[in-house]
Amino acid sequence: MFQLLYRKCLDLASHKTSNFYLGLVSFIESSFFPIPPDVMIVPMVIAKKNNYIKIFLIASIFSVLGGVFGYLIGTFFYDLAFSVIEFYGYENKVEKLKFSLSKGEGFLAWLSILFLAGFTPLPYKAFTIASGLIGFNLLIFILVSLISRSLRFFIISYLSYKFGHLFTDFMYKHGSKWFTILGIFLVIIFITIFLLYKFNV
Repeated sequence: MFQLLYRKCLDLASHKTSNFYLGLVSFIESSFFPIPPDVMIVPMVIAKKNNYIKIFLIASIFSVLGGVFGYLIGTFFYDLAFSVIEFYGYENKVEKLKFSLSKGEGFLAWLSILFLAGFTPLPYKAFTIASGLIGFNLLIFILVSLISRSLRFFIISYLSYKFGHLFTDFMYKHGSKWFTILGIFLVIIFITIFLLYKFNV
């Protein structure tokens, strides 16, 4: 099933209305669809190099909108939302985090996890729904999602534009590992800056 959906997304990347389908895949991937927009972004940029900024913007904007949709599922449809969280095995962690946030703790931890979910191969959809479940601040959720998703899709679009099929080969072999390493590195920098600011004020 996964391979079938994967091949279908590759086919849609060469469709004459590929921009529409990219927006659609980016939106639904943020709440329930298993195939990430990256699958379409790379071949679309290679085929239309001058449009790499447009492609990156479509993926980013609709991914964040889809994330808001996932957040609303978590907020208003508890049973459905929790079944998704159980599918990924995060139910105990979400319950603990919800309890921590109710006591004014755990905010920075969830902020970091949310950024990693938007930037790395972690299932972003699970964390958009979980954010709604735990009542995480919606504006901060949108801001973090916009930064992490935009950064991820810009890197993919730009490197596809710059290196073409060489980057495609790299993505398939090492993409998950390097996005995870870079994401963790960025989170460490963010936390360090935050703590330095906090203790110097």
